[in-house]
Amino acid sequence: MVLTKDFKSTIMMRAKKDKKFCEAMLTEAISELLTGDIDAGKAILRDYINATITFEVLAKFMEKNPKSIMRMLSPNGNPTSKSLFMIFHIIQKLKKVHFKVMVKL
Repeated sequence: MVLTKDFKSTIMMRAKKDKKFCEAMLTEAISELLTGDIDAGKAILRDYINATITFEVLAKFMEKNPKSIMRMLSPNGNPTSKSLFMIFHIIQKLKKVHFKVMVKL
């Protein structure tokens, strides 16, 4: 499904105003990645980054070109686990969030 520009701008406006919404986006991105829906996880993570820290800031911390990170999280991108974990590490640092893994048996 192709998202319209209006839909994306609505998501961005809400994310800028609503911290809980941003936390939910980040939680959903991680959940999708962990359950194997890589494309959905990357798409949500892209939206989260655009709405919060921006690719330019993320790129400075990763010492990479912003376009390179955008490509890695694009539908055809194939990020390495090292890159994904670095992104999550930087998000934790900048947004002062802490990820906790829980195992349910």
